[in-house]
Amino acid sequence: MAGWPPGPARRSQATGDTRQYESEGDVMTDQLTVSVLGTGIMGAAMARNLARAGHAVRVWNRSRDKAEPLAADGAHVAGSPDEAVRGADVVLTMLYDGPAALDVMRRAEPGLRPGTVWAQSTTAGVDAVADLAAYAHERGLVFFDAPVLGTRQPAEAGQLLVLAAGPGEARETVAPVFDAVGSRTVWTGEDGAAGSATRLKLVANSWVLAVTNAGGETLSLAKALGVDPDTFFNAIAGGPLDMGYLRAKAGLIRDGALTPAQFAVATAEKDARLIVEAGEANGVRLDLAAAGAERFARAAAQGHGDEDMAAAYFASFEEKASD
Repeated sequence: MAGWPPGPARRSQATGDTRQYESEGDVMTDQLTVSVLGTGIMGAAMARNLARAGHAVRVWNRSRDKAEPLAADGAHVAGSPDEAVRGADVVLTMLYDGPAALDVMRRAEPGLRPGTVWAQSTTAGVDAVADLAAYAHERGLVFFDAPVLGTRQPAEAGQLLVLAAGPGEARETVAPVFDAVGSRTVWTGEDGAAGSATRLKLVANSWVLAVTNAGGETLSLAKALGVDPDTFFNAIAGGPLDMGYLRAKAGLIRDGALTPAQFAVATAEKDARLIVEAGEANGVRLDLAAAGAERFARAAAQGHGDEDMAAAYFASFEEKASD
């Protein structure tokens, strides 16, 4: 029997249970059929890691050319959302926003069956998550609010941080999916409709986007004042002001390595506006997030929308600056 005897058991990051893996190729013995709807920067990487983990993967993307390369990784490229989800154990959505996710799931409706697990990983915003959960309830789907923290590189390495909320009795089904795409799963609640995972994602993203914008402004001010950025980084090296993330984003700007994007400017603007809206809905004024959204919008208007969000640096200049 191929792959026998089984390799050492590995503890599930999502549930704590122990599953068996084959010794050859480290392939899971309990295969799932997983449909990934949305194969952009994050969705494509997640689909690849699901296939590498031994799952049967079906993918769909609005622009088919973004899904086609996944065929080389063993994924079936579907021509429509309903084809992609037909017979799936788990449907994972990684689309632009909440309305896009709802539209695609409605298009997938003919292929959906009651009891299918839906792991909704789009950064959708609090109100939109409630809408998505309501649709899941209408269709008899098991809903998980499951956004992720991380960009292209950790997504490709299967090292995302999964933030998840959903019913405990269904976690055993979704655990292998989260384990394939992430290094760890943080559970925030039993009810995906409450949006507790999305709320945590917005809080985390508020920090990430603020640091990204602050780093860009720091480099732009250094340029304007004739200060060598290395002088700044040497001054803060090893101290409480130093930060690996700041250095990483600054490095992308200084090296002109803004494509392919780790996380695009246009998507960062969308997330920043979701953060502002969440604050306003709960009586909190988020001036930095609002200003950050405008910086991302200016950078996008200058032609940087598809570049890494570090390209918000250019919003400090009337014209595209040379580095």
